[in-house]
Amino acid sequence: MSAREYKWIGTRPNRPDGADKVTGRARFGADFALPGQLVGKVLRSPHAHAIIKSIDVSAALALPGVKAVVTSADFPDQPNVTVPAGEMQVNLRDVTRNVMAREKALYDGHAVAAVAATTEEIANAALGLIKVEYEVLPHVIDVEAAMAPGAPILHDHLRTEGIEPKPENPTNVAKRIDFAKGDAAAGFAAADIVVQHRYTTQPVHQAYIEPHATLASAAADGQVQVWSTTQGHFQVRGFCSRLLNIETSQIRVVPTEIGGGFGGKTVVYLEPVAIRLSQKSGKPVKMVMTREEVFRASGPTSGGLVEVKIGAKKDGTIVAAEAMVALQAGAFPGSPVGPACMCSFACYDIANIKVVGYDVVSNRPKVAAYRAPGAPISCWGVESTMDMLAQELGMDPIELRLKNAAKEGTKTHYGPTFNRIGFVETLEAAKNSAHYKAPVKRGFARGVAAGFWFNVGADSSAAIHVGEDGSVTVISGNPDIGGSRASLALMAAEELGIDYEKVRPIIADTASIGFNFVTGGSRVTFATGLAVVNATKDAIRELKVRAAKIWEVEPEAVIWEDGMAKPASTNVGEFEPLSLSQLAAMASKTGGPINGHAQLNAQGAGPGFGVHVVDLAVDPETGVVTIDRYTAVQDVGTAIHPSYVEGQLQGGAVQGIGWALNEEYIYNAKGRLDNAGFLDYRIPVCSDLPMIETVLVEVPNPAHPYGVRGVGEVPIVPPMAAIGNAVARATGVRFTALPMSPPRVSAALDAARPAMAAE
Repeated sequence: MSAREYKWIGTRPNRPDGADKVTGRARFGADFALPGQLVGKVLRSPHAHAIIKSIDVSAALALPGVKAVVTSADFPDQPNVTVPAGEMQVNLRDVTRNVMAREKALYDGHAVAAVAATTEEIANAALGLIKVEYEVLPHVIDVEAAMAPGAPILHDHLRTEGIEPKPENPTNVAKRIDFAKGDAAAGFAAADIVVQHRYTTQPVHQAYIEPHATLASAAADGQVQVWSTTQGHFQVRGFCSRLLNIETSQIRVVPTEIGGGFGGKTVVYLEPVAIRLSQKSGKPVKMVMTREEVFRASGPTSGGLVEVKIGAKKDGTIVAAEAMVALQAGAFPGSPVGPACMCSFACYDIANIKVVGYDVVSNRPKVAAYRAPGAPISCWGVESTMDMLAQELGMDPIELRLKNAAKEGTKTHYGPTFNRIGFVETLEAAKNSAHYKAPVKRGFARGVAAGFWFNVGADSSAAIHVGEDGSVTVISGNPDIGGSRASLALMAAEELGIDYEKVRPIIADTASIGFNFVTGGSRVTFATGLAVVNATKDAIRELKVRAAKIWEVEPEAVIWEDGMAKPASTNVGEFEPLSLSQLAAMASKTGGPINGHAQLNAQGAGPGFGVHVVDLAVDPETGVVTIDRYTAVQDVGTAIHPSYVEGQLQGGAVQGIGWALNEEYIYNAKGRLDNAGFLDYRIPVCSDLPMIETVLVEVPNPAHPYGVRGVGEVPIVPPMAAIGNAVARATGVRFTALPMSPPRVSAALDAARPAMAAE
């Protein structure tokens, strides 16, 4: 099966939202307004860790133009219950405390109070009038320091899960998890060579261009309407319902166009606050974060520690592997340590594996998902160690991976046995790529790394409406952050056998379509696409019924081909085919509107594998890394819209390059974030990058009618290790801490020079 067998799948039509976006007509979160709306602003803690002894809002309330003020007292406490949140899990007790600090402020930027006023100037002035009495406590920023004996404790109630007997004393280690396969100790005893190392990473932000924004309007009858920039408006509805004790049926959430999310907009920050302010003031309330607030108060991904040990035979056969992963969760439990551990060795067929993970709280913003959450961190350790093993063995790095590659039938260390996967094909495509076959330029070095993400399915709903003119509306409930509207429309056009231009995809609000899980985990084109295919089949079933009525035959005597109803055989009768347009025009005479619906919990999401190749040079004087050539190779199942798939690979690679070379949160001695803006938080720009080359490998997922695998997560997994491996080969110095920024690289090269001179 390949895209070439289809009429529309695999083509590159214009995106449905393209014209609105290039002409400025698209409406993002901050573009929405209602008559009489107020401006909401949040007061945030200047301390990394402090008891909130009292809050006096009287002066702020007395300021003319201030219509409402809220603190934690306006939000009911929540039970100690864990619920799904996009690709991660969160505790409702913690969510309400993250939305508004209750007993303590737990990080610089933690929301303490909020106001709604007639103007932004008055709102800001009101924040200055709120008096908060703090008792400042010792804080802890880094994961190892938070795990150390005697570290400042963030939560007195926290005990480490996953340890028996359960500890009696409070701790910052929220959870310990284990994965095992075979006997790691016996495997290492049989190894001819063992390579092990320790790696660290820093938290990095998703760095979406559009800040968080919401507009909430609470009516006198209790109905609430919310406009939000989000990756999951059903999730916004669910969280607001729980946090505010409002029936779900009373809340309608409309998703706006979204200016980037990458997992970071699967969380609620402003929405519950805006609703409560609107309820108290009787007016709509609009809230938009500043860029500084985005960095100080919304979730980055974890930083952490990874220890990796790999044992192999002299021929390169890996016989044992171990990893320890400790990730920062931020102020509340819930780092992506589970996925990090699951993805660690998933690329390889290894008989003996042991992986241990720790979820650790510290005085930073609560982490949120970021493209394949956790996987890039464990990959940084595992794939760097794989490169060192290849060097020790004198093997080509791709050949080492091919020798040990996971394939159909490989049982993973985290449980499942792989079905049809394309890791071997992806490695071979990388090996045979123009990039890998080209000689490395003088003064440059080449690095390789592989990456994995399991992908997910979950709940999706979709509807198909046939218009009177024969056009088709595809209605789904997932915000489009990667081209899903075009992909869903292409699948509907393919099923119906009509032109893509006749299909209009719509993203409906929470009152207009059934429940849909968030846009995340690379699930939408797979899971919601499956719902769209099934909804289209439902519409086709109805179209055949209508044709049967016109011809006065049984529905089983009608087939659907090339956008037309046709007699199943000559025995049915000599009838001219009926097009979709003809059937739509006669709908009122044959039973009324023609629609199709589907809802499902999608299973069988196909795992994704990628291999990245990078050529770079390192300036020995400045430590600046210059990337000359970069290729991302990935098994994409079937590329429904190849341009979007290529864009996903390119975007993930660029974000990984930033993570590898520059991006990090920098805190001062008081626990305050020093680089809360794009001037000091350095993300890659065009001048930093070559054109990212892509190679699409298509090994269709058997669980989807068009072979879809999620593609958006995998591309961010290999870049850090690929770049680190190239830097090591370019300089002879192995870097084990990210980012490999110019000052760090320069210092490391300076430190290595005396040793190199002595050699």
